[in-house]
Amino acid sequence: MVDIDVLSNSITTLLEQKKYASLRDILSTMNPFDVAALFEVLEEEKIPILFRLLPKEQAAETFVEMESDHQEMLIKGFSDSELKEVVDELYVDDAADIVEEMPANVVKRILRQADPDMRKMINEILNYPEDSAGSIMTTEYVTLRPSMTVEEAFKHIRRTGIDKETVYTCYVTQDDKVLIGFVTIKDLLCADENEKITDIMDPNVISATTTDDQEEVARMLSKYNFVALPVVDKENRIVGIVTVDDAMDVIEEETTEDIEIMAAITPNEKPYYKMSVFEVWKARIPWLMLLMLSATFTGMIITKFESALASFVVLTAFIPMLMDTGGNSGSQASVNIIRSISLGEAEFSDIGQVVWKELRVAFLCGIALAGANFVKMLLVDRLIMGNTDVTVVVAAVVCLTLMCTVICAKSIGCTLPLLAKKIGFDPAVMASPLITTIVDALSLLIYFRWAAAFLKI
Repeated sequence: MVDIDVLSNSITTLLEQKKYASLRDILSTMNPFDVAALFEVLEEEKIPILFRLLPKEQAAETFVEMESDHQEMLIKGFSDSELKEVVDELYVDDAADIVEEMPANVVKRILRQADPDMRKMINEILNYPEDSAGSIMTTEYVTLRPSMTVEEAFKHIRRTGIDKETVYTCYVTQDDKVLIGFVTIKDLLCADENEKITDIMDPNVISATTTDDQEEVARMLSKYNFVALPVVDKENRIVGIVTVDDAMDVIEEETTEDIEIMAAITPNEKPYYKMSVFEVWKARIPWLMLLMLSATFTGMIITKFESALASFVVLTAFIPMLMDTGGNSGSQASVNIIRSISLGEAEFSDIGQVVWKELRVAFLCGIALAGANFVKMLLVDRLIMGNTDVTVVVAAVVCLTLMCTVICAKSIGCTLPLLAKKIGFDPAVMASPLITTIVDALSLLIYFRWAAAFLKI
């Protein structure tokens, strides 16, 4: 693993001494990702010098790994010929991703330097719906004809494979690019050179359509352990492939988005250190404002039962514990269900099964928590701390509330994400903050109802 901080000091020293040959030797041995990480910690004026020292292919791969603000800075400083060199080395899906993030004036320069075929393919990818398989696929893949022999297939791969994103899986197509099978390089290497592709290909092709959700495509790649997944149109014509590296990017992006939503933060594609204080504030304040206002209901409930609390002040001491336990119980259930939904394990049709399971879990959790709390209240609060207001009846009210709150919280926590998915919302929206706010109000209502029944307030 490269120590970027130590390396950046060495690179800076060599730059100051103008030892460009040494710099080229060091950079040329590095992985493009590490070079991009190095550029992140260097001063901006040093990046163009170092970038121009990179070999052409490595420069293009490094450019793809760089942050968009550094990409934009380099493009603005490139001559037309330099920009064309970089663009020519990019895979189409990477070029489309860059174009999507750049301002209009920069996009025009990139497209001007792209050859007509690449420009056409970039535009095709950009026309697909956002977050669809079509938007993350590449159109650079190897196709073979069923009538080819293995020897002819190898010649074809050698001739065309240099510009393809992967050659390990080759797709067999008929007229009009209709997908009928696939072969791997291992299949070809193990076959006789005179065998026909149609005899060794696997006709059972698992594919995605251009409009499939990118998260579902990433799950398919993970599920079947594919290096690449073909993407077809409605007529089963292959139009591209999604490779495993793109799937990993999707998984990281979707996971980050879910975590942010579950923490009541508006998702933002920028890394944390790239966001200004104002941008961080803007991402957080809408949810905080909404949750603060929704918590008004909790205050209204407490106000309504103010006289009851005045006559039994001891009840006030247990409100935070009841609200926190309810919120935590709901969060446990919601996180489990949100995770199951994201993995494709749970659907809305499973809601009955899910609720029944969570009710049984909630009952066991509620019994355990209520029992432990009952002993604690009588032993610690009454006997050890000498709080004579904590009677058996008060303890019973608190513990019954605790048990009912846990059952309600887990029921709400497991159903809301499934309902959100059903109506087209992101299930992660129904995570901890929102469920906690709902359960807080509910736990107070249950608490005061039990108090009214047992303590006659």
